[in-house]
Amino acid sequence: MFYYEQIDEKRILKSDYIKNAQAFFTTRDICICDKEDSESSEILSNRNIIAKYLKIDEKNLISPTQTHSTNIDTVKISKHDYPDCDGLILTEKNCGIFLNFADCTPIILYDEKQNIGAVSHAGWRGTAGKISSLTVEKMITEYNSNQKNITAVIGPAIGFCCYDVGEEVYEKLSKTVSDFWGLFEIREGKIFVDLKNINKRQLEESGIEKIDVCPYCTVHNNDMFYSYRNENGTTLRHSAVLKLNN
Repeated sequence: MFYYEQIDEKRILKSDYIKNAQAFFTTRDICICDKEDSESSEILSNRNIIAKYLKIDEKNLISPTQTHSTNIDTVKISKHDYPDCDGLILTEKNCGIFLNFADCTPIILYDEKQNIGAVSHAGWRGTAGKISSLTVEKMITEYNSNQKNITAVIGPAIGFCCYDVGEEVYEKLSKTVSDFWGLFEIREGKIFVDLKNINKRQLEESGIEKIDVCPYCTVHNNDMFYSYRNENGTTLRHSAVLKLNN
């Protein structure tokens, strides 16, 4: 179940599925990413608030350069630049990570037993490339995770209600799961797809059993989250944030 919490009277969104790590989604109250002006005083102030909340040095609050790829990297304490990367795995306890969204699907993964986690950025391209499943696979093969110990939290994204796509995108997405039933609809000649639940089904087919799916649509809940489609290509983003237990 999702619920709001506050940091310095600014709302963040959490899921009670992850209790033993700091995992949350920022809102319009506390934006930490503006693709047009990443050094604005408001962005820097909000990052400082988040870093203090996570009890880390602000320089260790790390975000990659997202390119709608399926590239996944692992954070290292001495490395701060992660170009061309849409999935970050976190094993370092003194770092926090955040990826940025404005309609695309944010996915936080956490293995409580190993105390490692990851954040994936799944727009339609990332979803077509099964980035969340690839991240799970990397956690298993490289860090000894077990599917049964991994919890997935799928955050606010454009909803089934609002996300229409062309035939080419539909065809690519339909091939990513064994059963695409219930994940698309034809309405007034347009194809609508359920991006959040496509990612959920991909994760289920990867063996993940505990998955919380956020009910909020970034278009319908645009007062709380950013929407690229609804705001004419806004450069502002809400973020998925993860910090491990010490």
